[in-house]
Amino acid sequence: MIVPVETPVGALLLVAGLAYLLGSVPFGMIVARLMGLGNLREIGSGNIGATNVLRTGNKAAAFLTLVFDAGKGAAAVLLAARWLGQDAAQVAGLFAFGGHLFPVWLRFRGGKGVATFLGLILALSFWSGFAACMTWLLVAVLFRYSSLAALVAAAATPVWLWRFDRPEAVLLASMLAVLIWWRHRANIARLVSGTESRITGKR
Repeated sequence: MIVPVETPVGALLLVAGLAYLLGSVPFGMIVARLMGLGNLREIGSGNIGATNVLRTGNKAAAFLTLVFDAGKGAAAVLLAARWLGQDAAQVAGLFAFGGHLFPVWLRFRGGKGVATFLGLILALSFWSGFAACMTWLLVAVLFRYSSLAALVAAAATPVWLWRFDRPEAVLLASMLAVLIWWRHRANIARLVSGTESRITGKR
């Protein structure tokens, strides 16, 4: 099932552009700079997300990055839904996610999108998003791999959306989950080989 398109195309294009710009704000790099943690590109995996910020040893910075990255996805969806409708909300979620993965400010080399994904799912369907977050947390606690937790949570999200009566969002979540798996292809290879880094709060 796909959400009916009722918003004029011009408005959807505007939503897409604004959501992309919001999603492209690299909060991880901004937080790291403001808190004197250095350039994230030169730390750990070089990723701009909360997991790599945590590798600096600064849990507060990692938490702020998580909140801001999730918040920009949620904000894009909630504002579009409030002003235009659910079709615009899904467009906003898609492009905010795309902005995080391919930010123009960083030569289209962005993050892996997990926090932004969870934020926008929470905004589309709170209980589905909550279940996805709990899925991530459970896998992370049991296995101590952030990447594995992200992969399982992303794959489970379409199921949670269906379970909580939001079938019109299943296609969007499935598309984003595929992108998350694609962005984690190096992590998948390391998980298979047993060389993937575990979650720690140390440098």
